[in-house]
Amino acid sequence: MRVFKKNPIHSLLVALSPVLFTGIIVMGMVIGFGTARDEAAAEGMRLLQESLTRVAIHSYSVNGHFPESLDYIVTNYNIFIDRTRFVVFYEVFASNILPDIRVFELR
Repeated sequence: MRVFKKNPIHSLLVALSPVLFTGIIVMGMVIGFGTARDEAAAEGMRLLQESLTRVAIHSYSVNGHFPESLDYIVTNYNIFIDRTRFVVFYEVFASNILPDIRVFELR
C-alpha cells in the first residue's frame, strides 16, 4: 500500500482558488464600470454638440441667420449645458456661415 503525502503547493492553490476567482471577477467589474462611465461621457459630449448644431441650423432656417451667441441658444431654445461637466466654444464668423461649435469635457 502506498502512502501519498499532500503537496503543500497544491493545498495552498486549492485553498486560495475561490479568493483568486473572486478577485478576478471584481477586477473585471471595476474595469467594466470605468469603461461604461467614459463611454457615457463621450456620448453626452456628442449629443450636446449635435443638439447645438441642430438648433443653430433650425434658427438659420427660421430667422435667416445663425444665432449670434451661445446665450441666445440657451435662452430661446431651452438647451441645458452642464457647465460642471462641459465647456462649449461657440465661435461665429458671419451670420450666414455655420458657427464653429466645440464641446469639451472638464476633467
